[in-house]
Amino acid sequence: MNTLAQFLQKKRDEVGLSPKGLAQKANVPLSLIEDLEAGKELFMPVTVRQSLAKVLKCSPVEIRQLEKDLVFNTPSFEVIESLKELILKGSGGLKCPVCGADLVTKVEKMYDLEDREVFHPKAHCSKCFFQIS
Repeated sequence: MNTLAQFLQKKRDEVGLSPKGLAQKANVPLSLIEDLEAGKELFMPVTVRQSLAKVLKCSPVEIRQLEKDLVFNTPSFEVIESLKELILKGSGGLKCPVCGADLVTKVEKMYDLEDREVFHPKAHCSKCFFQIS
């Protein structure tokens, strides 16, 4: 196998599943399976890799070896601070500064040593490993 797409298609055929069946058994979106098998998606989160490996009866390492490493360009301090401010203001539709996918955001309510409320912005990318914690 030369590519991740070819490997996944072959393994899926070996276990006798359609793309939809694989998506259902692995509990991942069908669109992700389609993108992986079309070669549009070259990397996946660890949990997805583990789910697919279990259903495809292979090792997660076999899948990982075929994935393309993402070059992680760390966003600047200013970009991250700007995102934090937008999260605190309740801005929606924020995009990941690394890959452009949707950011999943929340504001955590905490308390300082004087028992005053402190709000802490958090975010993680829906596609890559970018996060603000």
